[in-house]
Amino acid sequence: MAAAASTTAGLYGRLNRASTRGFLAYVAAAAACAAVLACFVISSSDPAAHAHAAAASNGALRLSSRSTRVWPDLEFNWRLVVATVVGFLGSAFGTVGGVGGGGIFVPLLNLVLGFDTKSAAALSKCMIMGASASSVWYNLQVSHPTKEAPVIDYKLALLFQPMLMLGITIGVELSVVFPYWLITVLIIILFIGTSSRSFYKGILMWKEETRILMETQERDAQSKSDAATSDVVFDPSYAEPLLPQHKPTEKSGLETLWFNLSWKNILVLMTVWSSFLVLQILKNNSQTCSTFYWVINILQVPAAVSVFLWKAMELCRDSSARRMNGNLECVCEASIEWSPAQLIFCAFCGLLGGTVGGLLGSGGGFILGPLLLELGCIPQVASATATFVMMFSSSLSVVEFYFLGRFPLPYAGYLIFISILAGFWGQCLVRKIVHVLKRASLIVFILSSVIFASALTMGVVGTEKSISMINNHEYMGFLSFCE
Repeated sequence: MAAAASTTAGLYGRLNRASTRGFLAYVAAAAACAAVLACFVISSSDPAAHAHAAAASNGALRLSSRSTRVWPDLEFNWRLVVATVVGFLGSAFGTVGGVGGGGIFVPLLNLVLGFDTKSAAALSKCMIMGASASSVWYNLQVSHPTKEAPVIDYKLALLFQPMLMLGITIGVELSVVFPYWLITVLIIILFIGTSSRSFYKGILMWKEETRILMETQERDAQSKSDAATSDVVFDPSYAEPLLPQHKPTEKSGLETLWFNLSWKNILVLMTVWSSFLVLQILKNNSQTCSTFYWVINILQVPAAVSVFLWKAMELCRDSSARRMNGNLECVCEASIEWSPAQLIFCAFCGLLGGTVGGLLGSGGGFILGPLLLELGCIPQVASATATFVMMFSSSLSVVEFYFLGRFPLPYAGYLIFISILAGFWGQCLVRKIVHVLKRASLIVFILSSVIFASALTMGVVGTEKSISMINNHEYMGFLSFCE
């Protein structure tokens, strides 16, 4: 068992030691290019100049691209069939990868069903919530693939959840100010980077799995050969990196469920969720840009940072204590040594994931899923933890959008029902395939594929809308937040 655990740790330890500096440099350089492009476009699209040109041509300049509400009726037709099939597959594979699928849902609801952008983003949250909830229910009844521990890492969930919710608030407010084309460019850049990085890690995992499986087969064959010439039959023991390394204690379904539940951590997460919900409701019921509005906005910062610091200090303290005692076992599923620099990086990524979720209408899994893999979590745990976090963030948005009347209830109920079925079906199917093929790297490839598909759909939709804005002489600079 010890050898098996060391083999597993060695596999993901080697993958985790791959430097992330190249990826961070890519993101920084791409963001700088996007900023330069934004300055160029804004300087060449002065609102006064456009207004003068529009007046001279008897046209009207639209300084805002904010869309009017469009809610089509829920009726059986080819559009509903296409949306159901694509939504089902997107929910199934999105939750398996731990990314949700908002980058697919928003263009689908906007182009195929005809919803306006804001309503599509709200319904996307409904789909993510349904798929995440069913996936979490499935994962709570599944044992950890390598050790006696919950498959959901509650420590990492508590570390990222507060910053993710804070980032979603920032993203929603930036979506009011940022022009649509800039949001599209930034998201495409980020998604291509994260999908490429995840695909690369999937290839490394696949190669390592192939090597270990070949060694396993050789040892198995050698064991059978020795048994044929000896009176003693040896039971070969070997380490498979992604499947159970030993026969775990047999548990019933109910026992597994109770073992995977951590009520203390869930209570803290629910407290954070409730706090943000109350603050969001108070903010939405206040006048935009009023003093009370900004006070409520600012209160979200200490609410998020306090929980993050509490969990960060706990991880640092436990990690330091274990190293001093000569215990090299990680304090959580992430195979890194927790330090202030690592925690600052995690806080930044949590904010970034939430910001992307707020801009796009997703749950933030497009950043959190690849990040958990980068920290050394095995794919099954990374998927389960990211989905668990997304369930909280998306449900918060759904409740908020419900009070704001952002989505039609019949469509929301239908899409949630489809997503619940898809999430459970996707988890069952992919986990069985992983068990048969002994390759959990398939989860990483699914994650990478969903992110890439989202970048592709966002690119097509963003390009089409940007061209339409140019043809209609719409203002393409930053918008006013308080108007």
